[in-house]
Amino acid sequence: MKIISRDNSLLRRARAVRDGKIDELIFVEGLRLCEEALSSGLKIEAVIYSEEIARKERATQLIAELRSLCDAVASVSEKLLDSISYTRTPQGIVLLAARPAGDEASFKSSQPASPQLVVMHGINNPVNVGAILRTAEAAGVTGAIATANTSDPFSPKALRGAMGSAFRLPIWKGPDYPDVIAWCVGRGIRTIAASADAAKSLTEVDWRGASALVVGPESTGLSPEEIALADEAVRIPMQGPVESLNVAVAVGIILYEANRQRVSGI
Repeated sequence: MKIISRDNSLLRRARAVRDGKIDELIFVEGLRLCEEALSSGLKIEAVIYSEEIARKERATQLIAELRSLCDAVASVSEKLLDSISYTRTPQGIVLLAARPAGDEASFKSSQPASPQLVVMHGINNPVNVGAILRTAEAAGVTGAIATANTSDPFSPKALRGAMGSAFRLPIWKGPDYPDVIAWCVGRGIRTIAASADAAKSLTEVDWRGASALVVGPESTGLSPEEIALADEAVRIPMQGPVESLNVAVAVGIILYEANRQRVSGI
């Protein structure tokens, strides 16, 4: 292990990872999220922490564990940590960790015989991507697919929204939308598109078999052509003049109905 007190090259590397310039690494910030990264078994390259947070008992224990795993450890001032922080208020600790697998082969090998998936297509708000991943894991989904036009699930903002779920939930990143639909068809996975204009309500769909909920961009939703590629479409009944819901909220409502059916068998 190499221990560094104030290494400018490490800080430059951290900024490059933060800005998405080093594809093989992710930028993990904050005590809770760093704990999640450690417990999830991610390979950790470096840890950078502030002198202030090192005085706290919880942080001290985490840093001690990380020292045995990292190639580089740096203790810096709050000012220096602020220079690499992704947030307005520095969170006290940053990890540079190996990016979790996001390829088709790894994703396929992680899935059970009857998978329950969520497909994120064209969702460009990383906060919503993170929230969807967190909700999906809580609702018992076995994997998530982020199409080529979707925000990176491992960007700093998405990771904060996912609060550790991105480390644990299998994710396939970057396929084109038609390829995802074809992939599901080839494996007997029913694709169910979320659409405000769908004839069926979320409770009228049978979610008990292998299925994939497909959701589109926050502003426009899936196009008619994209909906037509799916096996069927589903809507969330809404009262009053409300036209749509936040995509992460909509995903949560639908996935919990799907989970209810799978758990109860009806």
